[in-house]
This record gives sequence, C-alpha cells and structure tokens, in this order.
Amino acid sequence: MANLRDIRNRIESIKNTQQITRAMKMVAAAKLRKAQDRIIETRPYASKMKEVVGRLVENSSEDNVLLRTPESTDNVLIIVVGSDRGLCGAFNNNLFKAIENTISEEYSEYHESGNLSLMCIGRQAIKYFGKRKYNIVAEYPGFWDDIVFNKATEIMKSVVNDFKSGTFDEVKVAYNEFKSVIAQNRLIESVLPIDSSTLVDEEEDISSTEYIFEPDVESILQKLLPLHLNLQLWRAILESNAAEQGARMTAMDNATENAQEMKEDLQLEYNRARQSAITTEISEIISGAQALEEA
Repeated sequence: MANLRDIRNRIESIKNTQQITRAMKMVAAAKLRKAQDRIIETRPYASKMKEVVGRLVENSSEDNVLLRTPESTDNVLIIVVGSDRGLCGAFNNNLFKAIENTISEEYSEYHESGNLSLMCIGRQAIKYFGKRKYNIVAEYPGFWDDIVFNKATEIMKSVVNDFKSGTFDEVKVAYNEFKSVIAQNRLIESVLPIDSSTLVDEEEDISSTEYIFEPDVESILQKLLPLHLNLQLWRAILESNAAEQGARMTAMDNATENAQEMKEDLQLEYNRARQSAITTEISEIISGAQALEEA
C-alpha cells in the first residue's frame, strides 16, 4: 500500500487536473455558443444562394466549366477539415478513419498511383495524414486561430483554379457536421464539378415562376458559382468548428467526472491507510505499556 504522502500528492495532482478540465469545458461551452450563432446566421444565406444558383442553372444554356463533368477522372482532391488542437475525444480520429475508409473503397487505385491528393486544414489533419505518407498538396496549420471568410475564399479560389486547369478532375470536402453537443456527422461531400441536381429541391418547382435576369443568366452565373463554392467551404468550416467545441466540451466534462471518481477512490484509500497507521501506532503503544508493566 502506498504511503500517506504519495496518496496526498496524487490527490492534489488530480485536483489540479480537474480544475484545468473544468476550465476547458467552460471555455469550450462559450466558444460553442458563438459557433452555433454563426451557423444559424449563415444557413439562411446559404439556402437562398443555393436556390438562386439552382434557378440560374436551370435557365442557363451555356456549358459552364464548373458544372461540366470531365470525360475521365484522373486526379482527385479531398479537402480535410480537421482541428488544430486535441483534447476533443474522437472528433478527429472518427473523421480521419471515415476518410481512409472512403479512400479504400472508392479511390484505392488513385492512392496507389499517386493521383489522390489531400488538402489539410488544421495541425491534427496534417500530422495524421503526413505520418501515413499521403500526398498532401497544401497545409493550413493554425487555421482556427482566426476564423474569417477570406481564408475560406483563398482556399477555394486555389482549388477552383486547379480544377479549371485540369490539375484535379474531382474535388471533395470532408468535415464533421455539428448535430449536437455529444454527436457529430462525418460528411464527405462533392464540391467540384458542381452537380446541378443537388442545387434543386425536389419538392420545389422552380419553373413555376418566371424571372427576368439582368444583364443575363450566364453573366450572373459566372459571378455566383464561385461565391456558392466559397460559401459551401465556409459552411463546412463553421460546422466543423461548432462540432469541435461540442466534442471538446463533452470530453472535458467526462474527464472532470473521471477525475472526481479517481479523487474519491484515492481519498478512500488514504483514509484506510491512515486508519491502518493509527491502529499500528496504538498497538505499538499498548505493547510498549505492557512491556513496561511486566518489567
């Protein structure tokens, strides 16, 4: 059995750790509220943008390069939206495993031939896929230090240019969608080429109302398609940010509860050891007194 000093030191150490995890939980909860507010503010705009672009595509007669499906898919890019920091449970690992499963099932030949590339957002994604020798064409460490729309715009602009030049024939984005504080959905969605069928809500008849477009459909579409792509990546970033904070909040709450259980177990062990020491001392005193009487 450990001595009393060792047990006391362990209890103090666990108390300090518990204070840290409790503080991290509170910080994650505050960040989660802000992240949820940003998602709520973004969703109506994203929904309306999707509706407008879908209507324009239905009325367009021009073959836009961003809508054109290539004759053959030779090179694939996956944008991985991970996190910079850990201590958020299985938030990153679950997403990374889902990506590897998708690669194994759908893009194993591309991976073996070197035609599969990754663009990693966040240090955890860079570290995970870098160790496994994936072809990482772009890295964005420290991305979450300052979450602004311009960063998403710059990334998507680079991706669009590569798609137009033929560097990549297919682009996907993988991220954690915020569902609740304790649950996230791992999504791997197609970004390019833009699938016009996904822009139209099947329950909505967009042809029921006629619109007059000024200057013309093609000119407006030329401007809105890049904006739609920027918004698609931005939404994935906001969803991932909220999911990360929710996962960290849950992980720190579990860590705090586990620390409390460990502290209680150690306190019980400490009381037993202390009682045993007291009993031993009393026995020694009694034995000594009896020895003096006999003498």
